[in-house]
Amino acid sequence: MNMKQMMPILMIVMIIVIVGLVYLVQGVQMQNKVAVEEKTFNTLQADYWIVSKAERDAAPTGSELNSQLVRLQQYPSQLLQLKLVGIGKILTGIFAVLFVIGIFLFMMPFRLEAILRKLHHETRG
Repeated sequence: MNMKQMMPILMIVMIIVIVGLVYLVQGVQMQNKVAVEEKTFNTLQADYWIVSKAERDAAPTGSELNSQLVRLQQYPSQLLQLKLVGIGKILTGIFAVLFVIGIFLFMMPFRLEAILRKLHHETRG
């Protein structure tokens, strides 16, 4: 196989590696964001639960206290989404890079065979 024949394969491999690395970086960034968001969530929880139960129960609909409760109730699902999607992207990136390694390992015997045939013909001829 000469270089012209390998060029399409190498382009595909480069694209897969770049996509894999992008997914990997995005996943790591999402995981790093989780720590920051958890601090915000803990602060929001502390601010809400410091208010007396009577005051929380007596808060009118649409008040700041009720909107704070809604944010508190939505935060765990947002954190879970960040964690799971982040891990999914990291695993997708790792899979893409391992897939490329597999392609190279699969191609290696064929390249080696071509090189050995060329050497064999040169020594015979």
